[in-house]
Amino acid sequence: MSVRSARRAARVNPFRRIALWVTIGVVSVGALVAIAVANRTVPQIATSAPPISTLAKGDVAPEFSATTSQGAFDLASAPTPVFLEVFATWCPHCQRETAVLNRLYAKYGRRLAFVAVTGSPYASDRVSTESEADVLAFGRYFNVRYPLAYDPSLSVANHYLQGGFPTIAIIGTDKRVRFVGSGEVPETTLESQIRRAL
Repeated sequence: MSVRSARRAARVNPFRRIALWVTIGVVSVGALVAIAVANRTVPQIATSAPPISTLAKGDVAPEFSATTSQGAFDLASAPTPVFLEVFATWCPHCQRETAVLNRLYAKYGRRLAFVAVTGSPYASDRVSTESEADVLAFGRYFNVRYPLAYDPSLSVANHYLQGGFPTIAIIGTDKRVRFVGSGEVPETTLESQIRRAL
């Protein structure tokens, strides 16, 4: 090998080394990402969510009863229209909606039966199991004025939940669903639907 060839090989060699290290780095990062994706797990809260109800406006409202923070409630014997909320104590939308529902309850609570029923098996920490004490603590913390109910069987959620918390249903005196929706429904929309039910 000539001196000129040796110098040329020495100049090319550092670039090959850099290319080799870059290739090793890319392959290593790719392998780590592949391992992380293969080992990831779906959070338990997603796997045990209650089924999404197909309940729609005009349907006969599924019967339910509950013991609330203000006494017993039974849909079948409610003499007025009913405002039902299916909520989760950990849900930020539900937490914000408490102020809206407090105002509506103050305005329409004598003409409309309000009841908010839990729909998640998880407490506000999203890990431990929901209990009646958690629901009452939620009511105290957010200064809830309307009746709250703990449903350990999630039967109300199974019948009414529309895929998101909160789910709100307004049920007429004929026990048919007049309105059903999920998420943070604007106060003006809720008030309009309440007036129609009255």
